[in-house]
Amino acid sequence: MRAALAAVFLSPAASVAASDFRLDLPIDCVPGETCYIQRYVDHDPGPGVRDFRCGALSGDDHKGTDFALHTLADMRRGVEVRAAAPGEVVGMRDGMPDRLYTPTHAAEIDGLECGNGVVLRHDTGWETQYCHLKSGSVRVETGDQVVAGGVLGQVGLSGLTNFPHVHLSVRKDGTEIDPFRPEAGAGCAAPTVSLWRETPEYTPGGLIYAGFADHVPDLDAIADGTAAMPDIGPDADALVLFAFAYAGQVDDIIMLSIEGPDETVIKTDMTLDKAQVRFFRAAGKRLTRPEWPSGSYRGTAILLRNDEELDRRIVHLVLP
Repeated sequence: MRAALAAVFLSPAASVAASDFRLDLPIDCVPGETCYIQRYVDHDPGPGVRDFRCGALSGDDHKGTDFALHTLADMRRGVEVRAAAPGEVVGMRDGMPDRLYTPTHAAEIDGLECGNGVVLRHDTGWETQYCHLKSGSVRVETGDQVVAGGVLGQVGLSGLTNFPHVHLSVRKDGTEIDPFRPEAGAGCAAPTVSLWRETPEYTPGGLIYAGFADHVPDLDAIADGTAAMPDIGPDADALVLFAFAYAGQVDDIIMLSIEGPDETVIKTDMTLDKAQVRFFRAAGKRLTRPEWPSGSYRGTAILLRNDEELDRRIVHLVLP
């Protein structure tokens, strides 16, 4: 099976736009609700990064689209990877472990960066590749014919990745194609043509989820999906609201607030001093009375960029 990130230049032909080839989502989720797009194809020919809307939501020489799950807990529960179009299985791999990539794994996965995956060949020179599937989940064999939406496996953490996602690459006659902008040129404007049957909305960054805790959780627990505490007691040492986000840019602002039954517990703004792929911010207040007032608490997290709201999450907690 070929590597997921082979160095092929993007040079889509004019015939691509006129093609009848169409893609369904390669994952059983709702973008913006139960998953999100972490990276798009990189359109910058040099060492910089530029997605199809001239934003920074990509990686240098990134050749596909990454549909990410919110947490590792979502991955453990099982989310299906599906064929984006009907075709024949011409390559597959399974058995690589699910683990967070570190540089110590570089030699071990050299040439196997895709991890567990599947390659499908479609009509008229089209091909799709699905990477980072969960170990032991691949359901197809080379030579199988699959229908659009057919289950190929589950989202995993195999190969060169440090968050659970499926990486979808699309190729036409061996050339990498961005399904969001299959035609060359057109600047930064929203494209009028895509390969998607229903084009996912472009989002340049956002909030993954938010939650309450009785302490500031660490990133590992937040990324795992085990940081939120729905059963905080009235004698908790602190009330903390955290927000997990992606594609943060310098000078983005995270606004966090907790409104209690009779007062504002906290309200604060935090400005990012560097770009971050996935990150969290948290704020709270220590208990200064015998107990927290009983009733409903509302936590609000807002991500701002250039004074415009990119995303918002609202969570609730009820104390007895």
